Amino acid sequence: MSRPEVLVSLEHVSKSFTGAGGDELRVLDDISLDLRAGEIVALLGRSGSGKSTLLRTIAGLIGPTEGTVHYRGAEVNGANPGTAMVFQTFALMPWLTVQDNVELGLAARGVPPARRRERALAAIDLIGLDGFESAYPKELSGGMRQRVGFARALVLEPDLLLMDEPFSALDVLTAENLRTELMGLWQQDGFPTKAICVVTHNIEEAVLLADRVLVLGSGPGHLRAEVTVGLARPRDRKAPAFTALVERIYDLLTGREPGTVAAEPTPTATPLPDASVGGLAGLVEIVHARGGQADLPALAAELSFEVDDLLPLVDAAALLGFLVVTGADLHLTPAGETFTAADIQQSKKIFAEQARRHAPLVRTLDRALAASKDGALRVSFFQDLLRRGFSRDDSERQLATAIDWGRYAELFDYDAGAGKITHDVSHPPAAGG
Repeated sequence: MSRPEVLVSLEHVSKSFTGAGGDELRVLDDISLDLRAGEIVALLGRSGSGKSTLLRTIAGLIGPTEGTVHYRGAEVNGANPGTAMVFQTFALMPWLTVQDNVELGLAARGVPPARRRERALAAIDLIGLDGFESAYPKELSGGMRQRVGFARALVLEPDLLLMDEPFSALDVLTAENLRTELMGLWQQDGFPTKAICVVTHNIEEAVLLADRVLVLGSGPGHLRAEVTVGLARPRDRKAPAFTALVERIYDLLTGREPGTVAAEPTPTATPLPDASVGGLAGLVEIVHARGGQADLPALAAELSFEVDDLLPLVDAAALLGFLVVTGADLHLTPAGETFTAADIQQSKKIFAEQARRHAPLVRTLDRALAASKDGALRVSFFQDLLRRGFSRDDSERQLATAIDWGRYAELFDYDAGAGKITHDVSHPPAAGG
C-alpha cells in the first residue's frame, strides 16, 4: 500500500539571522521533514526552539539560509501557494467586516467578486459564524475572532493548513470547544484542506490533535524526535495510553539527547527559566509536602494547570538543584529539603549558594560586579553581552530573571533609575565560583 502523497518537504533547512552585535544567530539547524496528505502534524517545542520560524519557512514567509523547501516537488521561492495560515493573534483587519476579512485572500488571488462572496459565505457557515457576516472584529469575542481567522484560511482551500498556537490566546473553555469543533470538521468529508501542521508548546494539545508530534530541541532549533500518536479520535485525556504518550513526550522535551555532551555552563548555553523565586520555591514546598516526590501530570491536574504551565518552575528548581526530574516524576533533593525547612534568612543563603553554583548568568553577574572598581556596572553592559546569544526580548527576560534571583539572594541590587546593578558587599563571591 503506497504512502500518502508528500505535500511539503524540507531538506536540510537551516535559518540564521544577524544578531544585534553583527554575529550570526542560528535559529534552525539542518531540519528535514515531510508533511503528507491526510495527517495532522504538531511542531512541539519550548521557547527558543524555532517552531514559529519553522512554520513560517514552510509557508514561504521566511526563506531558509541553507537547504530547500518543496511544495508538490517544486522548490518554493516565495510564498508557498499550497498553504494558508492561522495566527495566534487573529490578525484581522479591524476596519473590515467578517465577510470582507474572509474574502481578503481570495481578492489577492484575483477571484471575481461574486465567486468570492459565495466561497466566503460557505467558509463562514462551515466555521459556525453565519449571521455575523456584517459584524466587525471589535463586536466579536476572542473565540469568534479566531473562527474568522480559520474561515479566512480555509476559504483558500489550501493543501496544507498552518496554525501558529491558534488556541493559546483564548480562555481554556473556548480553546477546548474550538479544538473539538476543528477535529470534528477534520473528520468530515469535504473538509477544504488535505493536511494540518500546528505549532504548540502544550504537550496535551499536541497529543489531542496530532497524528505525528515532531519534538524540537533548542539552541538552535533542531528535530529531536518524532512520535506517532496512533490513538483513535475523539481522544480521552484520562486514558492510560494518552497519559503514557504525554509522559513520553515530556521526557523527550526535557531530557538531554543520548550521546550528547552537556553544554558548557555559560549564560547563553544554559539560559535561566522564566520563573520567579516565589514560584519555584512554591513548587519545591508542594513536592516537600507530598513526601518529597510528585507526579508532574497529576500535580498539574490537581492545581488546575496544564503541565506546560509548570515546566518553567520545574526547570528552575531542577537547575538550582532543589529537584531532580526523572521522566514525569519530581524528587526533592537534600538541598531542596534544607531550603524548604529553613527560616527566611537561612533560605536566602542556601538560594545564594545554589544560584552561584548552578545558574550561569547569576554567577556571571556576581563575578563581574566583584571585579568592577566600585562594585557597580551598567545594566546595558550585560544586555549587550546577552544579545550576542539571545534576541532583544529574550536577553531582557534573562536579565530580569537573574536580577530577581540575585536580589532575593542578596547577592546584588538593581537601581532602575541609574540603570546600574550593584554588588552586595555582605555576600562576597564564593571561591572559584
